Formats: sequence, structure tokens, C-alpha cells
Amino acid sequence: MNSRCRTRLAVAAFACVAVIPPAALAADVAGGNAPSKGNDYPTQGRVEYVLGCMDENGHDFANVYKCSCAIDRIAAVLPYDDYVEQMTFSKYATLGGEGGNEFRVDRARAQTKKYRALQQEAYQACGLAKPSPSASK
Repeated sequence: MNSRCRTRLAVAAFACVAVIPPAALAADVAGGNAPSKGNDYPTQGRVEYVLGCMDENGHDFANVYKCSCAIDRIAAVLPYDDYVEQMTFSKYATLGGEGGNEFRVDRARAQTKKYRALQQEAYQACGLAKPSPSASK
């Protein structure tokens, strides 16, 4: 940061903004500075998980942190696409009728079992109650 920006920064917090050319960002990713595995979850996915977790455990302020901890632990182990698949199978495992058939095949049951075990570990590590099977988000 040059002296002009430091002076401006003292006057107004947004006076100087560093502009990074797209080529530099691409070079960082190509150079191995890509985001870590646990950071590939979109914000919306994390927020949906936390809100569902809070619906299940109560809308206490402490649960914001506990539920955020749980999704962070899941994200550290499971790539986002696998998370979506396993969470979907888990969520609809109890869906009845013909519409639920695809959620009751062997592969779906295996994915549901993996997700629920991972979620249970995350809940325990983060101080949350055991997740209910029918309300897995």
C-alpha cells in the first residue's frame, strides 16, 4: 500500500481498493493456491444447512456456532457434490409411495448411512443433540 492510500485510508476506509487483474487470479489457482477442499461449499448451501440444523436444535444464538461447526466438519471430509447427493438421499429416505422408490435402492441406502454417520460425528464434535433421521438436512 503506498503512502497516498495510507493517508486516504486514515480518512475514509474505502478510499483505496486494490485491483487484482484476472490473469493474476488465474495464475494463483494454476499455481496451486486454489481454495482448500472444505471451502468449495457455496455460501447458500452452508446457510441452508445451518438454518435446517437450527430448526432441529433450536434457534438459540449458540446454535449458530454449533451448526456452523457441524457443516464445517462435514465440508472438511466430503466434497460438495457428494454432500448434496448424500444429504438428498438422507432427506428423502422415508418418502413413501412410488415417488420414494429411487431413495430406497441399495445405493441410496448406503449413501444415507454414510451421511447420517458423518452428520452424527459432526454433531457430537460440535456439541449438538443427535440429528433426527427424518429431519436430516
